[in-house]
Amino acid sequence: MRTLTAVVIGAGHCGLAMSRHLADRSIDHVVLERGQVATSWRTQRWDSLRLLTPSWMTRLPGWGYDGDDPDGYLSATDVADLVTAYATATGAPVVTGTTVTSVRPAGDGFDVETDRGRWHARNVVLAAGTTRSVVPPLARHLPRGVVSIGALDYRNPGQLPEGGVLVVGASASGVQIAEELQRSGRPVTLAVGEHVRVPRRYRGRDILWWMDAVGILDQGADQMDDLVRARRLPSLQLAGSGRPVDLDALQRAGVRLVGRFAGLRDDVAQFSGSLANVVTLADLKLGRLLDTIDDHAGGHGERLDPTPVPRAPLGLDLGSGEIRSVVWATGVRPDFSWLDVPVLDRRGRLTHDGGVTPWPGLYALGLPLLRRRRSTYIDGARQDADDLATHLLERLRTGGDPRTREAS
Repeated sequence: MRTLTAVVIGAGHCGLAMSRHLADRSIDHVVLERGQVATSWRTQRWDSLRLLTPSWMTRLPGWGYDGDDPDGYLSATDVADLVTAYATATGAPVVTGTTVTSVRPAGDGFDVETDRGRWHARNVVLAAGTTRSVVPPLARHLPRGVVSIGALDYRNPGQLPEGGVLVVGASASGVQIAEELQRSGRPVTLAVGEHVRVPRRYRGRDILWWMDAVGILDQGADQMDDLVRARRLPSLQLAGSGRPVDLDALQRAGVRLVGRFAGLRDDVAQFSGSLANVVTLADLKLGRLLDTIDDHAGGHGERLDPTPVPRAPLGLDLGSGEIRSVVWATGVRPDFSWLDVPVLDRRGRLTHDGGVTPWPGLYALGLPLLRRRRSTYIDGARQDADDLATHLLERLRTGGDPRTREAS
């Protein structure tokens, strides 16, 4: 058994950002990776995916995009190559091809079991990019012959049979996959629930440039009125292609909209009648965002038209042959099935305060709105890892948990 001060699980951008900050503090550690560096970027993205964030926003501690198209959008392969180059340049102590099978409390820290032996560490940082699609149980009851696939397993239109496709979910993944499938010649129906509509560009700038400039991305988790809800909000309806993929653009491209997928009965998919309400709410939130930008910049920019709301059917017979496949773009979540520490709620979600779990010495990175809105993006790993490394170092210096001391 090998003993270290810290074990970081996952050699993606979060794990490597943490490694850099631990190294800067002279904290001995290892980064365990089940595959190769940036495995998730290579294996859990569809072929045409590009980042939602412009390239200039792809930054890690002491490192960033230095190409000739800072306002472009990196492909998943580009990101994987950038992260791999970062690991090499920083000399991160990565051990690849090592799958963690369990983490459990032991003595003054944790035992980390892997398929290549055991490690002991006083601190463990969960930065694994291993995720799984959130697919509702009713997916098991689709009619025989209808292909069912989660967004993480989708690669390209050729993976699906010819014929109609039902895409469930209208956040970033859902609208991008729906647009790609429609462009491939397949009839697409998109089941729409809560979503966040934004323009790709506003007043001559990328919308994320504005969100950065006005301070929205730096809003702290402690500033959220309802943090639990904020962490569950869907991702922005954007695409790195530069083409608009909001519901207005998709309808003009021929995508049929229906309400939220509410159930399945006798092979009939049932949809909520709330489509008009969720569309109106998204447009109202968009208006408030653009008002904030206009207040910051002065004057008024050109606004998007309200999203047209079609007469949407409330049911669709999936046994008729019209729909040959269903793509579930209903979210993803980390897979902590190997974590034997009592820090998961009854739904299997990690309990934490800004990445600091209730169990001293156990930390997490890469979760939505971990410490600030920026945490949701690659760019957020720099500050989040810095904050957590500072907390970890203080714990080592005091021999306890800084939160416990402050509370007393």
